[in-house]
Parts: sequence; C-alpha cells; structure tokens
Amino acid sequence: MKETFGEFIRKLRTENNLTLTQLGARIGVDSGALSKIETGKKRLDEKALPKLAKLFKLNLSEIKDEFFSELIAIEIYENKCSEKVLELAEQKVKYIRTKNTKQSSLGFNS
Repeated sequence: MKETFGEFIRKLRTENNLTLTQLGARIGVDSGALSKIETGKKRLDEKALPKLAKLFKLNLSEIKDEFFSELIAIEIYENKCSEKVLELAEQKVKYIRTKNTKQSSLGFNS
C-alpha cells in the first residue's frame, strides 16, 4: 500500500458509499475523529482493526501489517533514523520470538 492508512480507510469508505458517520458508527469511532484519521491528523485505535476488516471483508492479518508498518515508518521518519533500524528491528523480532518460543515450551508463559 503506497497510501497512508487513513487514505486507505477513506478509499474503502467512499468506494462503499458510506459517510463518515456511517463508517464511524460501524467501527466505533466518532465521525470527527474518523475525519482526522483519514487526513492523517489522528491515528486509528488498533481495536477498530477487526471491525474494519470484517466490515470490508479484508484479511485481518494484512490490515494489521499495514497499520503497524505505518506506525513504525512514522517513528523512523520523525526520529530521523537510518534505514538500518529496520534490519536491526527484524533481528530483534526474531530474537524475541525465539526467546518466547523457548519459554513457552518450558511452561514459563502459561
């Protein structure tokens, strides 16, 4: 997705002929906040993602990937980090998954 997550929501809403009020009511966001989300002035609460996916018949996992990748991209941009941060983050995610898998298999995360 090359557009922002807010632009993506706007596109879905308009393609489905929904007003801000109608979409907001269906995903639990007031229309004023939804307008700000669509224009990038506010971030969508991640709790609305399952409702958004269900409403538009989208894959929740893909929606989450798009949502969180944008949050990461914004942090990298705003903090003027190099692209190396992505490589480091990927390594850390792998490490955390491995560590948590080992702990789960030993019964520590029960």
